[in-house]
Amino acid sequence: MRFSFVTLPDYPLSESLEHIRTADELGFYGCYAADETWHKDLYVLFAAAASQTSQIRMGPSLAPIALREPTLVAQAVATLDELTGGRAECVISSGNFSLLAQYATDWTGIKPLSRVKEAHQVMRTFLDEGALTFEGEFFNYAGLFTFARPVQEHLPLLIGALRGPKSFQAAGELSDGTHAFAQYSREACDYMVDNLRIGAERAGKNVQDLDIAVWNVFAIGPDSAKAKQAAQTIGAFYIPAMAVEQMERHGVSQSDVQPILDAFGDGDVQGAIDNMTVDIAEKLSVAGTPEEVVEKIKSDIEPSGVNHFIACITDSFLLNAFTGRDIEVPDVQGQLQLIHDEVMPAFT
Repeated sequence: MRFSFVTLPDYPLSESLEHIRTADELGFYGCYAADETWHKDLYVLFAAAASQTSQIRMGPSLAPIALREPTLVAQAVATLDELTGGRAECVISSGNFSLLAQYATDWTGIKPLSRVKEAHQVMRTFLDEGALTFEGEFFNYAGLFTFARPVQEHLPLLIGALRGPKSFQAAGELSDGTHAFAQYSREACDYMVDNLRIGAERAGKNVQDLDIAVWNVFAIGPDSAKAKQAAQTIGAFYIPAMAVEQMERHGVSQSDVQPILDAFGDGDVQGAIDNMTVDIAEKLSVAGTPEEVVEKIKSDIEPSGVNHFIACITDSFLLNAFTGRDIEVPDVQGQLQLIHDEVMPAFT
């Protein structure tokens, strides 16, 4: 099991760089960030981190090709690969539907999966060959070229997914794997891996050779109640990004979360948080003491064949920034240290 973390680039940049340096020193596999307008620019952040780290891998998880032109994403990650000496990765998808709505883009009208599959083909060619002539349904190029070339022989290019089944199958068939957002239950993880396997077998690949990652809301600390309260509080913000079928695989129905969605729709952030119940939070997060976190991963996530755990760490700074609430949980560096000291050893 690989262990990585997601940084939300909302901290002062000096602190974000310190988080990445700490993860690098502790032997984390990767640091990822969402390419979303709401946050500071991840490419600039990772470029700054490149010379301050030696082994940790970096890149967007995910880059929204419905908003950012795929050859420009390829150009950026190839440049990052040179800066890091071959440590860049890239996960693409259509993007966060809530963000697309703020760009007045209706995701139902853009053929999201077909667009992502074509973007993957475009980017794979551009990364591998540095030149591109292509006529597709969504993207067209005539003799495009770039001097931005990866250092590593094969820069990993993954397809992000959350609902399935077709997105998981496409990731298994076409790409180097997936970073799947919000997969916490055994049922959800089994469904994801089973469909990745279908896609991988179509392409003659072994599914376990893929990067099979879950990207999960996370909080860890010595006080179980406070860690779970932190995940419960921040978890409300991720509900609008989840698909109905995805929630059902966690035993959560549309009616369970409708009060949260209604509150957000009315601009009532506190009401949305208040309607995020303990039961929903338990099902849609990984939180608690190190012992509880290990048990959750071992019982519900690892047995399905997931080989990469990505922690979207919730700490006091984020909680205060998003909600104005103060909950005493370890900061990002403290949680990274706890993962290193008390979680990673259980999976070696």
